[in-house]
Amino acid sequence: MKSALLIIIFASLTAVSSAQSSPPRVMAVGDSITQGGKTFATYRLPLEQKLKAAGFAFEFVGSQQSEGASGPLWHEGYGGKTAEDLAKILPAKLKQHPADILLIHAGHNHSAEEKPVPGIIAATRSLIEAGRKSNPRIIILVAQVIPSGKLPKYAYIPELNQALVFLARELSRADQPVMIVDQYTGFDPQKDTIIDKVHPTTAGAEKIATRWFVALRPWLSPRPAK
Repeated sequence: MKSALLIIIFASLTAVSSAQSSPPRVMAVGDSITQGGKTFATYRLPLEQKLKAAGFAFEFVGSQQSEGASGPLWHEGYGGKTAEDLAKILPAKLKQHPADILLIHAGHNHSAEEKPVPGIIAATRSLIEAGRKSNPRIIILVAQVIPSGKLPKYAYIPELNQALVFLARELSRADQPVMIVDQYTGFDPQKDTIIDKVHPTTAGAEKIATRWFVALRPWLSPRPAK
């Protein structure tokens, strides 16, 4: 009993020490909604601000760069890319930039006529598999993607979001969690997107960031005191 207790204490101290020397690496994966643009906002900046204000230790990683509140804000967001495109890109990116947590928001850049849901789900499965191959203890947060007012092109999104719930239930394990983050409910394309009815305004990006922030909190620890 005493020996087991010592092992538990040692493991806890090791985990704390590791967290202090290397904060959790967070990789945001997606299309232009993740990347951001000149005429629309990205959730990554307000998310960074919320995490810093809350005192969490974290590091955004990736090969793509934009400016954050206190320096480069790295990510894997690519305008115009589908989930299938991202599934081809991500394995190499994870080798170059290992991650502890993946934020996946992918599912746009198709049309309802294509009947794209099975393909997007297969690609999302591949994204999850790539994350686990790079880090067996990776935590994966998958967004039910934001709705669009650009119809009928994006009429498939409700079906996609339901299928993503089933995928997460199938793949999630205690030691390899796959968590759904509802970015759909409460997001109003008429108010929260720019004129194209697809890309978020500053207010829309704030809504997305808030949902990610709530989902990330259980997996992060406070920054060590200096």
